[in-house]
Amino acid sequence: MTYKFKLSKWQLFAWSTGLVLSAPLFFLLFESLQGNSEVFTHLWDTVLWDYISNTVLLILGVCALSSVIALPLGWLTAYCNFPGKKHFEWALMLPLAMPTYIIAYVYTDLLDYAGPVQITLREWFGWQSPSDYWFFDIRTLPGAIVMIALVLYPYLFLIFKTALREQSFKLVQASQLMGLSPTKSFFKVSLILSRGSIVAALALISMETMADFATVSYFAVSTLTTAVYDTWFGYYSLTAAAKISGVMLLLLFLALMAERFSRRNQAVFERQSGVNSEALYILKGKSAWLATAFCGTVLLVSFVIPIAVLLNYAITYFEKAWSAEFFNYAWQSLKVAGVVSVITIALGVFVVFYQRIATQSYPLVPGRLASTGYALPGTVLAIAVLLPLTLLESSINNVLEPYNLDIGLLLTGSVFTIVIAYVVRFYAIAHGAIESSFVRISPSLDMASQSMGKSQGQTLRLVHLPLLRRGLLTAALLVFIECMKELPAALLLRPFNFESLATHVFQYVSDEQLELASISALSIVIVGFIPLYFINRSMEQHT
Repeated sequence: MTYKFKLSKWQLFAWSTGLVLSAPLFFLLFESLQGNSEVFTHLWDTVLWDYISNTVLLILGVCALSSVIALPLGWLTAYCNFPGKKHFEWALMLPLAMPTYIIAYVYTDLLDYAGPVQITLREWFGWQSPSDYWFFDIRTLPGAIVMIALVLYPYLFLIFKTALREQSFKLVQASQLMGLSPTKSFFKVSLILSRGSIVAALALISMETMADFATVSYFAVSTLTTAVYDTWFGYYSLTAAAKISGVMLLLLFLALMAERFSRRNQAVFERQSGVNSEALYILKGKSAWLATAFCGTVLLVSFVIPIAVLLNYAITYFEKAWSAEFFNYAWQSLKVAGVVSVITIALGVFVVFYQRIATQSYPLVPGRLASTGYALPGTVLAIAVLLPLTLLESSINNVLEPYNLDIGLLLTGSVFTIVIAYVVRFYAIAHGAIESSFVRISPSLDMASQSMGKSQGQTLRLVHLPLLRRGLLTAALLVFIECMKELPAALLLRPFNFESLATHVFQYVSDEQLELASISALSIVIVGFIPLYFINRSMEQHT
């Protein structure tokens, strides 16, 4: 009887977590299916299709450019040996630490008419006015595609490189024996065998692209993400914003279904027992230096130039950027990120432990339900979280009204809303990291603990948690960094007098004054290095 009682408690907690964290999504779907909204009808008849087409073009453009950048990089670093390869393997992931709106501002500042690039060109060639020459406008849809792709290509680079190393080198060697050149082998063997991984990475890039708000807003490119923001704050119509969010969810669903469809009937029957440290192709002469130049150019454009500009801003405007505001916003960001990390780790441990001990059907369902929030873009997430919290707040006020009590906007008007939104969005990261750590713990340890008379709670505390410390630290760091970088949800849900580092930087970016928030921007980038360092160390240990 004791065993069943304890199991029922784990089951109740896991299912409660799954239902609570997935509730915002269901509230959003319900709200989006409600009766007609005049604002939504007006948008549908006028500009909504432009928003949809811009969103689709943005996603397709970012995926295409990311493929052009990442696939050759992944193949070169996985299969070839050339000068600088070992450094490029980890350095090419660094752009992930750079928020897209920062790199967008840096290149806008560099390439605008009053920027150093055009000034230099006018001095060299004696041009006097814009009518004397043509220069591309970066603040356009193609410009947004380039900026976002420069930050997101590492997702595809890392996943594709890992997929190539998991393939049997014998297949590529067989293509060599058949007389295929390296280029033909790349297209006819490597790409075909890695198709599922490539599409999965592109689906992730698609979701991140759709979730981007700051870059498209700064470039004045109207997408569904900006439409949600403008509808909420411009028309004050939560229902219309929910309906637009429903359109975004449909596009996300189509992207995920395309990823699943690409992997149908796909099976890999031979894998490498370990990563081969020997390169298949030893590049020499012109080929070697071209490979180095290609990798170096990508790294220069996507990371070195933006970080150098930020450092220059920070040094030049140090007295203005190093202010009491910076410390205040940094402390507020750290507090929220720390609280969210602790909550998600605690929930993740209990839910994954339930999956481990569950004997009834569908033990994975609570975790999958709780992880649905990660697919929601920040603006959509804000709407989704606000709907149930507003209903709960209104219900509490109605109950307290006869007693002349009123909690006001205690839930939706405080940092509590941001914390809940971050937990809903980033729980999936903690769950995945903890789950991958749990599977490495042998079930024999559980049986040994049970034979010694330990309860399930004692087994978790005395056996599992000590073995999970590294995985828990990694999960906490990943959640922490994502909270520090999150912008759209913070912009929409922040209460009065609350600023995070991300909202602080974006405010100055919007005012064309990133220089005054350069130290805040550098702080976000530097903190972003931490998970990349751990990922790189983990990959080195498996090499």
